[in-house]
Amino acid sequence: MPFGKKPEEGGRIIDFDRVYREIIKPAVEAANLEPIRADEENVGGIIHKPMFERLMLCDYAVADLTTANANVFYELGIRHGVRPHSTVLVFGRGMRLPFDVAPLRGLPYALDANGAPESPDADRDALAARLNSCRDPVEDSPLFQLVTDWPRPEIARLKTDRFRELVAYSRDFRAKLELARESGPEAVARVESELDVADADPAIVVDLLLSYRAVEAWQRMVDLLPRMATVLARTVLVQEQVSFALNRLGRRREAEQRLLRLIEEYGPSSETNGLLGRVYKDLWVEASDAGNAAEADGWLRKAIATYVAGYEADMRDAYPGINAVTLLDIAGEQARRDELLPVVRYATRRRLGLKQPDYWDHATRLELSVLGRDEAEARVALADALATTREPWEPKSTARNLGFIRKARAVRGEGIDWIVTIEQELDRRAKAMSADAAGASGGLIPVTPSGLSLHGGRPPRHIAGSNT
Repeated sequence: MPFGKKPEEGGRIIDFDRVYREIIKPAVEAANLEPIRADEENVGGIIHKPMFERLMLCDYAVADLTTANANVFYELGIRHGVRPHSTVLVFGRGMRLPFDVAPLRGLPYALDANGAPESPDADRDALAARLNSCRDPVEDSPLFQLVTDWPRPEIARLKTDRFRELVAYSRDFRAKLELARESGPEAVARVESELDVADADPAIVVDLLLSYRAVEAWQRMVDLLPRMATVLARTVLVQEQVSFALNRLGRRREAEQRLLRLIEEYGPSSETNGLLGRVYKDLWVEASDAGNAAEADGWLRKAIATYVAGYEADMRDAYPGINAVTLLDIAGEQARRDELLPVVRYATRRRLGLKQPDYWDHATRLELSVLGRDEAEARVALADALATTREPWEPKSTARNLGFIRKARAVRGEGIDWIVTIEQELDRRAKAMSADAAGASGGLIPVTPSGLSLHGGRPPRHIAGSNT
């Protein structure tokens, strides 16, 4: 299935994570089965071995054909090529199915005008019933239906048993990493010591990388790269995150070169350009602090151009947009700022309304309120941001951005006391989170027995055999 929010043919944005949470996952559980959604949603090209294992070894599979996503259809073709039965198709009601799959017996589900499940209980029950019916196998693969003498591949029982063991193993490690993130870098490193990084499931290695990010262990993130499998180390996600860590270590040129290579190969994106814009923003700050006005002006312009290019690549992602608007405000380019500001505000409002908002959604609203000189709105956004903070570096980053705005406003003679108090609240939250982690690291890290089906705290990454 697709992940996150994706546009359909008519322009409506469909929230596939809600479809999974409210329809597919509970339906699978209601049928006394275990839902596994692909771990690789954020891992770019790392689809092959884990994806094929899921597609071929899962006893049952659900494929969501809504939006006619090319990856979904490719994966469905693989599944139909090796499994004669037990593949269930679902799609958003009203969608026009492509010709090749239109005759197949797909199960529609209802979506409201905002792209969210409209009748999740009824659609969940219908999917659970369809999954239960798969226990009496009826061939649903058009290949095996149409070519009656096509050889039925024997999926070795040992392979499927090993697959189930690996699923439990992956969940065990995610549970350990979730606990370790609460205790600090050394706790995460102890979990890593139990792992063969080069041969481990890519999803676990990426979770390890992001766990080091959560505890601000930038050097450990960089050190992890050469121990990864080559194909994983080269993915966009890993290269972006290592660049993020290099920049935090002050190795800005190395970070810049990695990110420029990604843009050259894959084109601009909100994430890659957002990270590169941060590199240029840090170079601007360093040049300004050193009194190199001309150099600082050059880096500031470069940061603005990079953020704008990232935002134009995907205007639904407000992160590069708010950074561009903030720097334009600081640079005194009011006309360009005023042109971009309403677009970023609209994107932020949609993100706040279409899903369960995360820290960055509230932080963006906070920054927009400060830019708009709306103290009351800023304090509401601050409260929401503080309540959704996950990692100490998040409020630090927001406080730093607000500091830039405050200093620019001070030069213009504006009152800035209320901005100072908001920065202090963000800094206080970051310090408290760091202190909690430091205090926890003195204790023992609970280790769960291998094989328990425990869930970590990251967003769900697992349905059978999909990676989109």
